[in-house]
Amino acid sequence: MFNLFSRNKFILVTVPMTGNIVEITQVKDEVFSGKMVGDGIAIEPREGIVVSPVEGEIIQVFPTNHALGIRTREGLEILLHIGLDTVELKGKGFNSYVKSGDRVKVGDMLLEVDLDFIRESGKSTISPVIITNMDIVKSISTNTGNVNRGKDNIMDIVIQN
Repeated sequence: MFNLFSRNKFILVTVPMTGNIVEITQVKDEVFSGKMVGDGIAIEPREGIVVSPVEGEIIQVFPTNHALGIRTREGLEILLHIGLDTVELKGKGFNSYVKSGDRVKVGDMLLEVDLDFIRESGKSTISPVIITNMDIVKSISTNTGNVNRGKDNIMDIVIQN
C-alpha cells in the first residue's frame, strides 16, 4: 500500500546573527567555500550578538569560543563559526554564554562577539553557518539578503529518517 505521509522531517534554521547572507561558495576560506565541512550559508554580521538558530543541545564549544556546534532532536548538526581564522585570536573578543551539554531554544543567547576587535585584528567577520552531517539531509534551501537574528529563516532543511 502507498503511504502518502513522508517520513522526512522539516527543520527551519533561523538567523543566529543580524546581517547580510553570503553564499557559502563566496566565503574566502576553501574549507567553507569548498563545502569540506558541510553545506550552508555565511553571514556578514552587523552586530556581535549570536543566538541559537534551532532548538537543541550544545555539543561543542571550541576553547577559543569562536565556534560551537548544536544538535537538534532530529539529529541535524549545525556549526556556527564566527569569523574566518578567528581561532588565532585565542578567545579574545569572544564571550560564551553556553557550554557543552546545555539545552537551547531558538533565540537563546550563545555568544557575544567584539566585531570591531576582529576587524582591527585583520580577520574577516564573515560567519559560516554549516550543516556538518549532510548525509542525513535530503534537501536544503537557503535565504538571501539582509536578515535579523532570531526572526528570519536562513535555511529550510528536509532530513531523511
